[in-house]
Amino acid sequence: MGKSTLFNRLIGRRLALVDDQPGVTRDRREGDARLGSLKFRVVDTGGLEEGPDKSIAARIRQQSEAAVREADVTLFVVDARSGVTPLDQHFARWLRKSGRPVILVANKYEGRLGEAGLADAFSLGLGEAVPISAAHGEGLADLYQAVREKLPAEAQAPAAVETEAEAETAAPEGPIQLAIVGRPNVGKSTLVNRLVGSERLLVGPEPGLTRDSIAVDWRYKGRGVRLVDTAGLRRQAKVHDRIERFAAADTRRTIDYAEVVVIVIDGTQPLEKQDLAIAGRAIEEGRAVVLAVNKWDLVADRARALAALQERLEKSLPQVRGLAIVPLSGLTGWHVERLMPAVLQAFERWNRRVPTSRLNRWLAAAVENHPPPAVAGRRLRLRYAVQVKARPPTIAIFANHVEALPAAYLRYLANGLREAFDLPGVPIRFHLRKGENPYVED
Repeated sequence: MGKSTLFNRLIGRRLALVDDQPGVTRDRREGDARLGSLKFRVVDTGGLEEGPDKSIAARIRQQSEAAVREADVTLFVVDARSGVTPLDQHFARWLRKSGRPVILVANKYEGRLGEAGLADAFSLGLGEAVPISAAHGEGLADLYQAVREKLPAEAQAPAAVETEAEAETAAPEGPIQLAIVGRPNVGKSTLVNRLVGSERLLVGPEPGLTRDSIAVDWRYKGRGVRLVDTAGLRRQAKVHDRIERFAAADTRRTIDYAEVVVIVIDGTQPLEKQDLAIAGRAIEEGRAVVLAVNKWDLVADRARALAALQERLEKSLPQVRGLAIVPLSGLTGWHVERLMPAVLQAFERWNRRVPTSRLNRWLAAAVENHPPPAVAGRRLRLRYAVQVKARPPTIAIFANHVEALPAAYLRYLANGLREAFDLPGVPIRFHLRKGENPYVED
């Protein structure tokens, strides 16, 4: 019917997955929309479908019904080309009984085929339908007028102009961008629901329920957090379905734009190659990383399992030595309260800046304790270091023959930095530059 296409049109970017295959959207996705002079929050839903209790269709419908209850206005989208279906009639009756403000939207109205469906839509008892083409952007002026008439007065009032003094005192901190990633069926959505304290995301035993990357705005102890639940990532060789390919690409983009990435693994299974590949992607992008070991309540010998996990991480992810590991159970809530403190600590370390004087005192001591190897009989000299950026900590080192500095020596320096400045689990990057201290005047 084009709900996600209309959602993308209203928010002005391609955020929701769109495909000719029906039923692509399952969870509620939110975005900031603009329609003419109106600014509002819009929620894309998986639609209204009948199905047996506890079926995927029933759970999707429950999510949609919750969105209707929370909304000021509901856009009920029907397909003008297909005409009114029995399901359209069924849910139109439900919407009428709900007493919530509803605008009937006849999408795909372009061309002659849409005219008959528009007349047919009037039979739903929701008033005259607004004809639009979400794909082509047609009919949005009429939709603007219909939405404007239905919105409460306070939602239409222009936003108050922020004074200069208020702008100066406003808190500069935005929400922490937190991505929840992992393989399919490790319990990512269940964990997010437990964190936010509501059944915000569709969950169930079926693998691959989540398709879109779904953002949930939340506050943790007064701090804004944007939680993004993602589709499970399988090895690319196993992905053949077009929708799954789109979902996987969406997940990878989410990792790229995150600040902290929580990698969820199944505690009842050994750490798999795909888990390490997902972690590698986050580390390569320079994100702060926390490992959430879900289903820990089902692990029999926890001490042995944790020791094996730590040993595997030490060997396979040395670039984030000291990575925070949080065993928990999203289903029961056991130790879930330990996750966000670990996230905030990783975020703080990821943003940390080391004073240049302390950094160079540390560098001198590190070189004295373990000098770099000589190259062709010539000694390598590390002359100066300065942190050029945070997020993640990035250190520029000025030296002679930088091209000859072995990778093993850089690992030695990275491990020393982590220990000296309390940076476990954080990717550390080096920029090697040839020359003397550039900050000393001639």
